[in-house]
Amino acid sequence: MSVIHRIASITVSHHRLPLDPPFHASWDTKPRVHFDATVVRVRTDTGLEGVGSGDLMVGFAGHESLFVGQDAMAIERHYRVLSHIDFHYGRCWPLDLALWDLAGKITGQPCWKLLGGLAGRVRAYASSGTLRNPTQMADCAEQMLEQGFPALKVRFHRGDWRDDIRALEAVRARVGERLELMVDCNQGWRMPWDTAAPWSLKDALTVARELERLKVYWMEEPLHRGDRAGMRALRGMTDLRIAGGEMTRQLHEFRDLITDGCLDILQPDVALVGGITGLRRVALMAQEHNLVFTPHTWTNGMGVTANAHLAAGLADSPFLEFPYDPPEWSLDRRDFIMATPLTVDAQGWINLGDAPGMGYALDEDRLGETRLG
Repeated sequence: MSVIHRIASITVSHHRLPLDPPFHASWDTKPRVHFDATVVRVRTDTGLEGVGSGDLMVGFAGHESLFVGQDAMAIERHYRVLSHIDFHYGRCWPLDLALWDLAGKITGQPCWKLLGGLAGRVRAYASSGTLRNPTQMADCAEQMLEQGFPALKVRFHRGDWRDDIRALEAVRARVGERLELMVDCNQGWRMPWDTAAPWSLKDALTVARELERLKVYWMEEPLHRGDRAGMRALRGMTDLRIAGGEMTRQLHEFRDLITDGCLDILQPDVALVGGITGLRRVALMAQEHNLVFTPHTWTNGMGVTANAHLAAGLADSPFLEFPYDPPEWSLDRRDFIMATPLTVDAQGWINLGDAPGMGYALDEDRLGETRLG
């Protein structure tokens, strides 16, 4: 008779790493003076533990009883409960990631195999986060090329899109076509204190013409996240791949983005939207419509790892985002809660290996030093 591993406890902790010097994120008008991480642990009555990280778990407190005592492997059941909590309160998807890590440890398999076993690795693209001047941006691109990355994402948001284009031109002039280039226009959403209006369709089309000239692989978030008509029109007006969906909250919204012909590339993050359980549905919808699924992932290395398991094991993603823009956004900063930072090999691959679950481990000493509350 097989053993049923029942959930005995769920704990949530919050951790903060001071950033000195601050990190000037392209999408945030306020310098970031600290980086927060949330850790979720699920323990079973058999002594196993699954771990996940991502969003703040706002609204989860008081709902532990909906999971404690339940079979840890009833992941679809747990997903339904989490989707209801999401509707009423907040995004508690790190628990889903912890449950997948736990499922891998229960079965003795890495998550990418449980998800389909398509591949145990995925190619990473280096994702910049700061707004460097043209020369500095070209230097950054050259460094990423030397480290084996096949592609680089350049951020826009310098105030005037012409300045953004000049930075992109400098990159292309320096590295030629040895790197694929993506552009994140950062028009889909805003930080609470940023009241700037997003681009109109005509604005986005003007920029798209410039990106076509520079042979950009995709144009990300060129319009407000709710402008489905605009995205559909833009997609028909340009040869560029249109990417989006990083902050889209509900699975039915992805269904509508797909059926309305709005996007070529879907980018939800398992740490923020739907967990692995929800987003594997989106990955399959994308495949059935001949679209690309490649998560946007700008949390920490544990979140990137969770997205990588889905991207490699099921989604056949051509590239996966790898947040990396040293010195402002180094692996030590991004992965401060991890015993070993997530890295790529000399050819830019994230290799997931065969360790059960997600394959990551926590730095317990660092967690103790950085714990809030």
